Amino acid sequence: MHLERNKQRAKMAADSDPESEVFEITDFTTASEWERFISRVEEVLNDWKLIGSGVGKPLEKGELTSGSWEEHTQEINFADFRFSITHHCLKQESTENESRDEPEEDAYPLAMQDLLCMNNDFPPRAHCLVRWFGLREFLVISPGANCEAVVSESKCNLLLSSVSIALANTGCQVPLLVQIQQKWRKVYAGECQGPGVRTDFEMVHLRKAPGQYTHLSGLLDIFKNKIGCPLTPLPPISISIRFTFVLQDGQQCSWPQQPPDFDALLAGEVGGVEFGKLPFGACEDPISELHLATTWPNLTEGIVVDNDVYSDLDPLQAPHWSVRVRKADNPQCLLGEFLTEFFKLCCRKETSEEILGRNAVDEEGKENSDISQALSKLTEPTAVPIHKLSVSSMVHSARKRIRRNRRAEESPLNNDVLNSILLYLFPDAALDKADSSEVRSSQEPTRDSEDYHLYNQLKSAPSDSLTSRLALCVCVVNFHHGGVRAVAHLWQEFVLEMRYRWENNCLIYGLAGGAPDLRCCLLHQKLQMLNCCIERKRARDDGRKSGASDRSRADVSPGKSWDSWSDSEEEFFECLSDTEEMKETDSEKRPANKSKAEGRLQPHGKLTLLRSPEPLYIPVTQEPAPMTEDLLEEQSEVLAKLGTSAEGAHLRARMQSACLLSDMESFKAANPGCCLEDFVRWYSPRDYVEDEVDEAGQTVTRGELSARMKIPGNMWVEAWDTAKATPARRQKRLFDDTKEAEKVLHYLSQQKPSDLTQHLMPCVLHVALLKIKEEEASEDIASVRKALQQVTAHASKLLRHPNPDFKKLEDVIAQMSAVEAVIACSRSLKNKFGIAGGQREDDTDELQRFVSCLLEEPEVSVIGAGRGPAGTIIHKLFVSSQRLVDSSDEAALLAPMEDEAGHSGGTDDRKAVPDFPPPAGREVLLRTCVPRPAPYSKALPQRLFCVLTRDEFRLAGAFSSDTCFF
Repeated sequence: MHLERNKQRAKMAADSDPESEVFEITDFTTASEWERFISRVEEVLNDWKLIGSGVGKPLEKGELTSGSWEEHTQEINFADFRFSITHHCLKQESTENESRDEPEEDAYPLAMQDLLCMNNDFPPRAHCLVRWFGLREFLVISPGANCEAVVSESKCNLLLSSVSIALANTGCQVPLLVQIQQKWRKVYAGECQGPGVRTDFEMVHLRKAPGQYTHLSGLLDIFKNKIGCPLTPLPPISISIRFTFVLQDGQQCSWPQQPPDFDALLAGEVGGVEFGKLPFGACEDPISELHLATTWPNLTEGIVVDNDVYSDLDPLQAPHWSVRVRKADNPQCLLGEFLTEFFKLCCRKETSEEILGRNAVDEEGKENSDISQALSKLTEPTAVPIHKLSVSSMVHSARKRIRRNRRAEESPLNNDVLNSILLYLFPDAALDKADSSEVRSSQEPTRDSEDYHLYNQLKSAPSDSLTSRLALCVCVVNFHHGGVRAVAHLWQEFVLEMRYRWENNCLIYGLAGGAPDLRCCLLHQKLQMLNCCIERKRARDDGRKSGASDRSRADVSPGKSWDSWSDSEEEFFECLSDTEEMKETDSEKRPANKSKAEGRLQPHGKLTLLRSPEPLYIPVTQEPAPMTEDLLEEQSEVLAKLGTSAEGAHLRARMQSACLLSDMESFKAANPGCCLEDFVRWYSPRDYVEDEVDEAGQTVTRGELSARMKIPGNMWVEAWDTAKATPARRQKRLFDDTKEAEKVLHYLSQQKPSDLTQHLMPCVLHVALLKIKEEEASEDIASVRKALQQVTAHASKLLRHPNPDFKKLEDVIAQMSAVEAVIACSRSLKNKFGIAGGQREDDTDELQRFVSCLLEEPEVSVIGAGRGPAGTIIHKLFVSSQRLVDSSDEAALLAPMEDEAGHSGGTDDRKAVPDFPPPAGREVLLRTCVPRPAPYSKALPQRLFCVLTRDEFRLAGAFSSDTCFF
């Protein structure tokens, strides 16, 4: 109809003005931006299935705080202005399987029922709208993140009218509120609609409270005037009051943390044992404030008087007390500071030479660079006899040799501190050789201990190993003794000590024997590799000195290194002359002389050789070369680069068969006249098929190699053909300890302080976790145990990566610092409540539970209020604080007046100091159920929540009215 009328008007206008060719048609049927916005809100309500009435059970005590909340958010637009609509809902098991589409007649919406519920007054941890209105479910429309606030009155009214229309069109009974004014003010307005009822949510926010409304009587006047109930007398008004008192700083309590003696540390007066401990605890009280909330629940008007002249609200008489603590922001904790400063070294890129400005190793080399001494150096013995030189004397000579290249005033570490560090790292310097081995073996961790599994998880090192002690020393030196320069100095001293021990065949203290443990960090593996080299070198030197000793080979265990075997032959032999070689060849041709067996360990059971009746002997073989994870990775890369071609595969197999060839040569030397089948029977029994005998006892098939061994071009056959009968002691070493030791020493000398820090980071975190566990054991805090499990799992996953993310490492350190702060808070609270003092045993248990709850929960009820054990102590804390503040104020203000008056009297006339300071916050909750707007309307719930603080005055009201009978 509208469209036809517009067309007729356009035609008449064209006929009246023939020159006019342009005309405009206004289509009034097109939806406006306002209508589109309302439609979009309705779509969201339908998508979230919020249509119709809701069903729910009554709220239980504290459920709004302890329950789990759900949130859903969507973006909606009003023209080009972006809003976000969020649905907040308390999860309740009983309502999950019930349908929303089953409305009950004359049933109020859940929100209106919650207005009168008294089980969740003043929830300590909840959304602000939950605290002000007691809602379990609501919707909020707020401006987008980058949009300006809705400030103008016309825009606010437009949004509120849109909300009202959307709720009416959909039948949604969930309260829908709109955030207006500046966001920091947290001002909301909205409504909730039900069958014939409506609740309007309104709010007033001021910076200062008017004088007549700072007490209960004034707030009651506001509430009565707002509801405008026509009945006389008014129905009773339920009143709940909560005053919050703040105890700041707790100056009357001594902080129990004993700070370290920094002067002694900086002066170098530190024993070696001090370097084995990480500090722990906060340097200041981590509890900044203690909040006491005194509550008078469910009072009736007329029972209590509170006006501008007199008040019955005495905190000591409040029936309910609750306490919560406020922790200091980022308290300075010792362990966290140590870890943070240690972590900062990872970002340094300078080398030790750049940091120190010199190279101690090069300086030492310059002193010994005289070419005229080269021949004498070559003729010197390769090793100092261990039995004539104790470990302590060797270490002492090393210290003297190092320090003559460095002036004391140039050293970042003074000699006293450096001696303490080196004595802690190498305590064998003060022990004999026998004592050193005994201590070293007793310090190896057992497989059943928690420490063993922890260092495997973190890929660090055993907590009492040299690597772990080095990490502790670097951490302490970095924090107390000069930072990165001192770390570089310590590392150079450590590398010099490693070289000295290698050159003098002195085993490294604090490392488990055997091959490098690939489950540990790379630096620990390198030190273990160096120790392996020293062990092999010592065994070889001992073998040379033993000469032609007649030691029985049967006394040696099969797992012992071949280098430890001694025989009359040396490692290198002269070649035979042509005449001798011809004689030996002729003698071999004579059947009377058989080849001499060498390198036998023991017979292999009752087996005999296949081609002779001689027993089959197990040969003495070389042990496989130990390898660290970086060498294994390099070897894998080399083998992978050979490709998948036949030639590459063949070359790869030959490279991997060095150990196999060595074992074949040893086997041939120990078993003259043997064949490949004999070797396979000992080396790989599964690849030899034994004789098969039928039921009559006749041999069906004789023993033969497996099908795998018969493949043409088999590497075992090729290696057997090329292997010579050579005992292990005459073979080329599979493991060149001299070469590998020099590689390790070169690797250590090239490490920057940042590289060293990355290597030692797993060890430092490992020791820090053990320290936290040790400290937590005396506190027994459930949240700390759970946090430690999470930190350990996070660190374990992170540290196993070859290049861990620095940002994530920083997060792990922050989590450990947070756990340390919680333990410090526990000790602070125990000190404040005197748990270790002289209370009765039953009181101590109650106080212990109280302190534990303060750490775990947002707010804790005080049993017995002001008369219970905890309440009595809290009262004393406030009294002491008030006396302390009053005495300081009097000293500052009254002392000059006393001097002028010439006397210090007048104490009797002074006003008594109150036990509690003025409340930092006052909260008043007023509720009633009255008919609005007419006397014959339904009696509906009314609620007003009032907040009065020093910088805020807020009224949050929910006022219901009857929309049918008005």
